[in-house]
Amino acid sequence: MLAGRDLLGAAQTGTGKTAGFTLPLLQILSAKANASHSPARHPIRALVITPTRELCAQVEDSVRTYGKYISLKSITVYGGVNINPQIDQLRRGVDILVATPGRLLDHVQQKTVDLRQVEILVLDEADRMLDMGFIHDIRKILALLPAKRQNLLFSATFPEEIRKLASAFMKDPVTVEVARRNTPAELVGQVQHPVDATRKRELLAHLVKTNDWKQVLVFCKTKHGANRLAQQLSRDGVQSDAIHGNKSQNARERALEGFKEGKVRVLVATDIAARGLDIEALPHVVNYDLPHVAEDYVHRIGRTGRAGVEGEAVSLVSHEDRPLMAAIERLMNRKVESRAIAGFEPGSAGSRPAPQPRPAPQQTRERPRHERRPGGSRPQRGARPSQNRPARPWEDRSASRQRNERGRPERQHRPAAAPVNPEFQAQVEEARRRMREEGEQPAPRPQQGSPRRSRAVPALFARKSDVPDAQ
Repeated sequence: MLAGRDLLGAAQTGTGKTAGFTLPLLQILSAKANASHSPARHPIRALVITPTRELCAQVEDSVRTYGKYISLKSITVYGGVNINPQIDQLRRGVDILVATPGRLLDHVQQKTVDLRQVEILVLDEADRMLDMGFIHDIRKILALLPAKRQNLLFSATFPEEIRKLASAFMKDPVTVEVARRNTPAELVGQVQHPVDATRKRELLAHLVKTNDWKQVLVFCKTKHGANRLAQQLSRDGVQSDAIHGNKSQNARERALEGFKEGKVRVLVATDIAARGLDIEALPHVVNYDLPHVAEDYVHRIGRTGRAGVEGEAVSLVSHEDRPLMAAIERLMNRKVESRAIAGFEPGSAGSRPAPQPRPAPQQTRERPRHERRPGGSRPQRGARPSQNRPARPWEDRSASRQRNERGRPERQHRPAAAPVNPEFQAQVEEARRRMREEGEQPAPRPQQGSPRRSRAVPALFARKSDVPDAQ
């Protein structure tokens, strides 16, 4: 890095990647450091992009610590907080900007940040940014930077997508891999406890209390689940708090500080806290929910066993979690010790609710619905409106009076056929007489009372000329 080469740096989490790029960066920039208060004398010369707010604040804290005696200004820019104080700091001039992609693009849109003089670009936890969907934002930021610059990309793992991204903007980079891919820290002891899914919370509270754990980082898969677990543990007498993306930045900072200071015994987090968080001498990490991506397991347990300090990673594995644990073991190429806790074995007495006795069969038949009505009697079919109340003005009861005891309307006779026009009848008779004289058989007369068809009259005549001009 001091030679000015582009660099791909890969190392397992907790081995000091942040110091690995911060110290050379400060040494390179210190050659032009100055104590001037003029914003023009402090353009943005180094840009560090991180995936999360916590990691952003942590990197900038390392910059301040290592560069305490160098006249370089550094600030953080991330979402979840008021943008106006950040704008004021940027206007006063800054040498090193540590930012998350989304808020940085907000400043670019408001034209409150100038990236035209950036000399060094650092992408920290690049694989995590890829997982969180920041790849398009990263490409937009790259288009705003000067073509001549030094590019540094640091990551715990190097999937193929990261290598493709690096080849698009890096020039002949040097690759430095400190440890094997997807290898957890050797100082982290790993164990899995088989347990029914319904008793995970009970087992976690038991482990914290009986082993007197003072500082435990617990990982859940959802934000809602993290909140619920923290509340339940607090009700069980274990002081807990949650940290995830839906919480405000101030709430996240308070929870993290309380955990570091020992005021909170259990910090329940989603995977947003799995990368980059450096909690000094963290002794225990618990996977309450196993991650669906096996690589995330390595980053989770990497929160403990950092900087030469031993730690323990505990996974609560239900029957549904076994395929996920198998994928994790294949990734690490090692087996995780399974250790059952007495009283919490899968299928133990406390794991399943006691069977409820089957209710005795009823001896009496349930009353029909009509008997449960206020009147106590079945309403007669078709008896609408009710016979028990006076008829309303718009109701006609004449139809209901004509119904018989079976509720059907009485049979009514069809009306008699209308009388036939005498003149028309005489013409028909004359036509029939002529047909008999000519040897043709006329159609039979319709019976009295039968419906008369409209086509019956034309059927009587054999020739069209025989049809009378009846109106």
